[in-house]
Amino acid sequence: MAKGSARARVAALVRRLAPGGSAAEQAEAAHALARLCFDKGPLREHVRRCGGITALDMLLAPGSSAAVHEQAAVALHNLCVDNAQNQADIRDCGGVAALVGLLALSGSAALHDQVAATLRSLCWASTQNCNSVRECGGVAALVALLAPGGSPAVHEQAAAALANLCSDSPQSGDSVRECGGVPALVALLAPGRSVGEQKRAAAALANLSITSTQNQDSMRECGGVAALVALLAPGRSAGIQKLAAATLGNLCSENVEIKDSVRECGGVPALVGLLAPGGSAAVHTQAARALHNLCADSTQSQERVRECGGAAALVGLLGPGGSAAVHEQAAAALGTCFHDVQNGDSVSDCGGAWRW
Repeated sequence: MAKGSARARVAALVRRLAPGGSAAEQAEAAHALARLCFDKGPLREHVRRCGGITALDMLLAPGSSAAVHEQAAVALHNLCVDNAQNQADIRDCGGVAALVGLLALSGSAALHDQVAATLRSLCWASTQNCNSVRECGGVAALVALLAPGGSPAVHEQAAAALANLCSDSPQSGDSVRECGGVPALVALLAPGRSVGEQKRAAAALANLSITSTQNQDSMRECGGVAALVALLAPGRSAGIQKLAAATLGNLCSENVEIKDSVRECGGVPALVGLLAPGGSAAVHTQAARALHNLCADSTQSQERVRECGGAAALVGLLGPGGSAAVHEQAAAALGTCFHDVQNGDSVSDCGGAWRW
């Protein structure tokens, strides 16, 4: 479609969103705008200049039909991806509050999926949007979507939205914990859950584990450590193993009770196993980092790493061809896990002194 004709079509579609039109016409126009704006930055700008964001936000009102709600949410999602100005306009026009309000309705899984996806995009790297979602009651609404029996697709989008919401935000992390989000997210790590559910839940827990020791203790108390260790097993995707190892690394930072729990759940051999040759560099990096944090000021953990062959595995990561991040984390882990005489001999026996 030519540039001029595409812009003319956008303007015509925005006019069809106006109040007074039929629900079918509004849903059709919103759907067409969503398709036009998918992966097309310049048209996203033009929709905003034509008043499309304001018109779409208005369609989120309680009186609109379910089909209109769903298509308006899809269009807003496509408009806000990688576009800070559109995100700000959606927020300033009341779109965040309206989207959160839709989650309280007994709508379809498709509607909840689209609304959660839009909130997820709005919360990406935007402190103002994250604050707005939290202040509008969005945390409780998103946690409610994680309830057992729901759609895996909805669970995935809600967990992803919570992950973005909690990124670098202790206040949002506290809100998630207070709303019961930690056990709900841990439940998504269980066997039988979809890969998407497990991956997004692990990402949310990784962000939550950074923000406060209360979040860390909550994860331990509801079985989160054992669930994360289980995700390190051979055969799991590298993406899930990386996130699980990263979360365990966060949890083990200066938390003695969690270090004990990781060790008791079999976390040491599982993490050492991830260091095997041929694995993902990202997995190697996060596993070595987790071992470093686990062994800091923990003689029991240091001894367990030695018993599981951690010295040879970590020294093996220092060879030529490895990434700088892998080398850095492996060296840090070796320094922490094998700093005494007995453990230091383990490193020397593996050729570590020569490789350093």
